Amino acid sequence: MARRFVEELADGENLEEVYLVAEKQLRANRNGNLYLQLDLADRTGTVNARMWNSSDSVVKSFEVGDFLFVRGKVQQFQGGLQVIVSHLEVQDGNHVDLTDYLPHTTHDIDKLLGRLRGWLLRFRDPNLRALAECYLMDDEFVRDFSRCPAGIKVHHAYVGGLLEHVVTMMDIAEKIAPLYPDLDREMLLMGVFLHDLGKTRELNYARSFGYSDEGQLLGHLAIGMEMLQAKANKVPELTGSRFPNEMLLRLKHMILSHHGTPEFGAVKVPMTTEAVALHMIDTLDTRIHITAREIRDDRNTASAWTPFNHAMARKLYKGGKPDPTETSDDDD
Repeated sequence: MARRFVEELADGENLEEVYLVAEKQLRANRNGNLYLQLDLADRTGTVNARMWNSSDSVVKSFEVGDFLFVRGKVQQFQGGLQVIVSHLEVQDGNHVDLTDYLPHTTHDIDKLLGRLRGWLLRFRDPNLRALAECYLMDDEFVRDFSRCPAGIKVHHAYVGGLLEHVVTMMDIAEKIAPLYPDLDREMLLMGVFLHDLGKTRELNYARSFGYSDEGQLLGHLAIGMEMLQAKANKVPELTGSRFPNEMLLRLKHMILSHHGTPEFGAVKVPMTTEAVALHMIDTLDTRIHITAREIRDDRNTASAWTPFNHAMARKLYKGGKPDPTETSDDDD
């Protein structure tokens, strides 16, 4: 029997399928009765599920990242779909095909890496080129960078998402740099490369997406700073001289300020031309990605609007239905 992916679920259908547990919570309703709330995932998306009259023992029988056989019914709920679970059973992860469960970039990873290497290894500045080489010679880092998502849910939340996000940002930087003569193009490109690299250690992404202990305690900005300092310390092995302090200071500032403002997680606001450009490019790519995804993936055809998106703090307009009374010129 063919697998029933999340994107294929329909209101009213009975469901028997295996999904990855992306999130779980034991909650109480207004009457104090406990119920289990789950996010069930596969490579096509995530669906919310609830199991009424649950217990603490049921919750403790599995963990986030486990695979569950779920029996239940799909129903419409607040503009989306949810599953009311009647039975669940933990499955052996060794007997499932992991490619069914982790979403993946639609781009070729090797080609993305090739484009990234092309930009970084063509730097004219010997210090920036040597710094880039220190990262690219680290096989473990390159492997992690190639697999890491750019986020858990908000944007580019799939295997290879971080690499795709960075390469897209480099495309944008390459196009705008000639318009602003005061921008240091190579510093901007290096800042684009560095800005989210801490996510390779902040996030877990082997079987499911979540936060590592290091990620929870430090966050990707602090981790990225630590990684940058470690690689800068290795530059003298390639160049024979210390990595310039002024250049290192500017790169660290770009990492710490790329979120723009403190309320969005920035340690400092952008205070250099390249840092301002980095923040704007990052915002442009993430916001367009979120908007396009929400409009594309919303399955509620009864409304011209998506559900409220918390990351964007708004609903998004999908477009109205064609007016059947209107005719095209071809009808004349």
